[in-house]
Amino acid sequence: MPDHHQNAIGGKDAQRTARIAGALYLVIIVIGLLGETVIRNSLVVAGNAAETAQRIVASEWLWRVGIAGQLLLLLCAVAMSLTWYVLLRPVNKHLTLLAMFFALVSLAVESVSTLQLQGALTPLLSGATLGMDLQQAQATAYLAIVGHSHAFAVALMFFGVECIIIGHLIRKSGYFPPLIGAMMQLAGLCYLVNTFIMVLSPSLHAAVFPAILVPSFFGESAFCLCLLFKGIDIPAWERMAAPSPSLNSH
Repeated sequence: MPDHHQNAIGGKDAQRTARIAGALYLVIIVIGLLGETVIRNSLVVAGNAAETAQRIVASEWLWRVGIAGQLLLLLCAVAMSLTWYVLLRPVNKHLTLLAMFFALVSLAVESVSTLQLQGALTPLLSGATLGMDLQQAQATAYLAIVGHSHAFAVALMFFGVECIIIGHLIRKSGYFPPLIGAMMQLAGLCYLVNTFIMVLSPSLHAAVFPAILVPSFFGESAFCLCLLFKGIDIPAWERMAAPSPSLNSH
């Protein structure tokens, strides 16, 4: 059953919230793509700690920009989670709250993974003062980067569950296109499968990644563009958010 609230925001305010959510989502997607493809993929050489270390040291500023971008992404993601709560609460308050719990856990884990990117710099820049030889420093830095990727996969697991719940709420809302909800649910399922494949069969994960996350990219991008350019169906929102007659009688 929908949850109706006397203090639900009006249609125009909800539309404004949808635009803000879309703008935040766009920033998150762009930063995420740039950080993964332009920065980390260009500096991290899989299985080669020495070459990775040399590239990071030679492009230290670029690596730091990537970390700063990830921190900005996290700030935007917290704000976006609030907009999702506001927009989807009229559908089902408890399910929306559950999605927000998964969102906050996901962002907490992702914050830890970002710290590991910062931690990779310490042995490379200060390894000698810490008593490390060159190979030890390079190996330690590389392990921090591997730790980041593993922690990030765990964050995606929680985000995947969030996407499945959000997709369900979108489909039931009446003021967002149901297809967008189905695409978000598929995105969440892909995130979950990706994480468990990485844990259970690294060789299979290497073969299917990043293709397994292509549906996630399209699902999230579709929701982002929907929020940014289409927004909500205001009459449908007002019908869903309107207080029930029983509330008006008190």
